[in-house]
Amino acid sequence: MSARVRAPELRGRGWLNTGGRDLKLADLRGKIVIADFWTFCCINCLHVLDELRPLEEKYGDVLVVIGVHSPKFEHEKDADALAAAVERYGVHHPVLDDPELDMWQQYAARAWPTLSVIDPEGYVVATMAGEGHAEGLARLIDELIATHEAKGTLHRGDGPYVPPPAPETTLRFPGKAVLLADGNLLVSDSARHSLVELAPDGETPVRRIGSGERGRADGPAGAASFSEPQGLCVLPQHVAEVAGYDLVVADTVNHLLRGVRLASGEVVTVAGSGRQWRASVDDHAHDALAVDFSSPWDLAWYDDKLIIAMAGIHQLWWFDPIKRTAGMYAGTTVEALRDGPLAEAWMAQPSGLSVSADGTRLWIADSETSAVRYVENGVLGTAVGQGLFDFGHVDGPAESALLQHPLGVCALPDDSVLIADTYNGAVRRFDPSTGQVSTVVDGLAEPSDLVLTPAGEVLVVESAAHRLTRLAPGSLSAAGASTVDGPRHRTERKPTDVAAGEVTLDVVFTPAPGQKLDETYGPSTRLVVSASPPELLMEGAGTGTELSRRLVLNGEVTDGVLQVTAQAATCDADVEHAACHLTRQDWGVPVRVVDGAATRLPLVLRGLDA
Repeated sequence: MSARVRAPELRGRGWLNTGGRDLKLADLRGKIVIADFWTFCCINCLHVLDELRPLEEKYGDVLVVIGVHSPKFEHEKDADALAAAVERYGVHHPVLDDPELDMWQQYAARAWPTLSVIDPEGYVVATMAGEGHAEGLARLIDELIATHEAKGTLHRGDGPYVPPPAPETTLRFPGKAVLLADGNLLVSDSARHSLVELAPDGETPVRRIGSGERGRADGPAGAASFSEPQGLCVLPQHVAEVAGYDLVVADTVNHLLRGVRLASGEVVTVAGSGRQWRASVDDHAHDALAVDFSSPWDLAWYDDKLIIAMAGIHQLWWFDPIKRTAGMYAGTTVEALRDGPLAEAWMAQPSGLSVSADGTRLWIADSETSAVRYVENGVLGTAVGQGLFDFGHVDGPAESALLQHPLGVCALPDDSVLIADTYNGAVRRFDPSTGQVSTVVDGLAEPSDLVLTPAGEVLVVESAAHRLTRLAPGSLSAAGASTVDGPRHRTERKPTDVAAGEVTLDVVFTPAPGQKLDETYGPSTRLVVSASPPELLMEGAGTGTELSRRLVLNGEVTDGVLQVTAQAATCDADVEHAACHLTRQDWGVPVRVVDGAATRLPLVLRGLDA
């Protein structure tokens, strides 16, 4: 029997959602605590926030969720930016600010997100990484309730969450905007779960579509509901006439696409089952209303179809409003940066789309690689950006320029592209004719999208300032741009020493309590391995069904990153109408090749690991 581990004390720079009170573990004694190690850039972390909501509601008198914010990007270390993110994403539990990752290290977290479960007596009883653990957590909570009620160590009652005052602004964390035919603007008012139509001045509200409450109801403008909507796309007129709606909304947290009839404001669901995607990659067309999506973030009409930035699984998808079918368009679900044919390319949380004036190029804001990518002639390329862990604010030649988590792009008539460089608080510009990146304006509050008007004006969705901002005349000229040589950052994680030559990669997976491996439709597990630089891995790259793989590492490449994706399919055991589950994790494992080092590299794909 393993020794019980006392949970480390909670310490950080400060607390949010506690009414100004600093919490200690002693204050939580008698409660079941889930410490959620997250960072607000991470789509997987946002998925976990949504998975935890039903648990918080069901077990509200015995469960306390503590968000421990352990940031990746420099911008995420800013206390005000964290406070904005907590409101933006509807985090209704206490959050500990852990800017230097002290708690992350104390709790031995290795990936975003990581969950640690603490029992009512203050001991860590389970740890899991990744998303998709709601069912296993519910079973564990039920067991802990039974055990600690019997022992008399469970205390029911209210938790320490104190909601902040409700703000009063026309918009609250707007995400994306689109120009309508009459010159008005339609904005996704993400934190208020609705759409707002504004007059051409970008300020005066005309109407609101959606009740303003989180939900997924179709119907008239005042009764319909969304959950953190983001991207918007006006359909070509000939398509809209057949489809029966004029505009499509990426209803992000509902994992749906919604259609809007602009004349009436009526909302209909047009694609997505409402379930989060946890399947295997295929190239088939699917019934649009039956297929599972994962956090659709932006939309664009390209290649005679609606392209979806499927941020949750690092892909682009397509949707045909006339045939009412949908499928995968680009990417493999591996979270990394690799160019090439669409079916083989890698992306990381694509969050912004824009089509060139001539319709030949689709620009992509690939946020987690801090990159601007593009699709052209069936190939995905990179214009600016170097990888998952390199970011900053550096202008100049594109091959050395750096961005920080951009969420939006806007193609200009001269073939250049504007970039909503979100975490740098800037609008940047990439000019393919010169290969240069420049800064158009900075000092903005998390710009997330850009809109070009027929008159050539540019409106910026300044999300954290809750408004649209018009760029000054002349700012897009060469004289209006500036060159910034700011700091370069690299997210450094301690490398694992491994030997040159043969190394065994073992991914250890244990199904959650009450589940078993599911081989109904073939092998239950899948393992994808690659390396950066590719020369690091002499043998062992590729996809297979075994969770153990023989690798051969190149002794002449001293440092690199092994990119590993593992997944396991499980189903409930010994129950009628068993539910199926998919546990998945992506790792970027920094390694250092050292003579005489370890010849085995173990990773844990956590179903639920005590």
